[in-house]
Amino acid sequence: MDDSSGVGVLDKAAAVLAALESGPMTLAGLVQSTGLARPTAHRLAVALEHHRLVGRDLQGRFVLGPRLAELASAAGEDRLLATAGPILNRLRDITGESSQLFRRQGDVRVCVAAADRPSGLRDSIPVGSQLSMSAGSAAQVLLAWEEPDRLQRGLANANFSAVALTGVRRRGWAQSVAEREQGVASVSAPVRSPGGKVIAAVSVSGPIERLTRQPGRLHAPAVTAAAERLSEVLRRSGGED
Repeated sequence: MDDSSGVGVLDKAAAVLAALESGPMTLAGLVQSTGLARPTAHRLAVALEHHRLVGRDLQGRFVLGPRLAELASAAGEDRLLATAGPILNRLRDITGESSQLFRRQGDVRVCVAAADRPSGLRDSIPVGSQLSMSAGSAAQVLLAWEEPDRLQRGLANANFSAVALTGVRRRGWAQSVAEREQGVASVSAPVRSPGGKVIAAVSVSGPIERLTRQPGRLHAPAVTAAAERLSEVLRRSGGED
C-alpha cells in the first residue's frame, strides 16, 4: 500500500511524527528512522516544534509535542459534552446553583455546557461564552496543572497567585469570591482525560449571599464528585487522552 498523499512535505512531516511515537529521538535517530536527509529531518522537526507538534525533553531530544494532546482533546469533545448534560443537571439540583463546564481555548475559557438554576437570583453563563483565564475558580483549575512555562505566562495578568494555584493542586478544587464578577462566588474542579491531563473544569456559581465567602466549604464535595464522574466516564469509554 502506498502511504504517499501526493504532498511531499506533509508526508515527510507525518513520518517525523510517526517516528516519535516510539519515544524521544536525537536528530540522528530521526534520520535513521525516517530515511530523510539530515537537513530535511532537522528543518521539519524544528518547524513542527514551532507549532508545538514536536517538543524537546531535558536532554534536547525530539519528542511529541503538547499540541497533539490538545487536538486529541478537541476531537473527543462530543463524548465529553454528551456526558456532561445529566451530570451538570444533577450538580445543579444538589447544590441549588447554576453549573457549568469550561474548556480552555488559547487565552480564554469557553462555557461548553451549562445547567442554570431555574429561578431566583442566579449566575447564568450562556453556552459559548468566552471568559477570561485571569479570574475565576474555573480559570484557576484550567491553569493550575499546566506546563510550567504556560502556567507562568498565565499568571502574568491573573487575579490569583502561584501560591493560590499550589493550594488548588493540593486540594483538588478551586474557589473564587468576587474575582471574576462582583457579588459572584464559584467552586470548580478538574475533569481529567484517561491519561491524567486536565481537559475541562466543572463549576457551580452563584451570589455570594448564598455561597458565602467560603463557597468551597458548601460545594467542593459535590463539584469534585461531578468532575470525577465525568473523568470516570471518559476512562471507561477510552475517551480523551
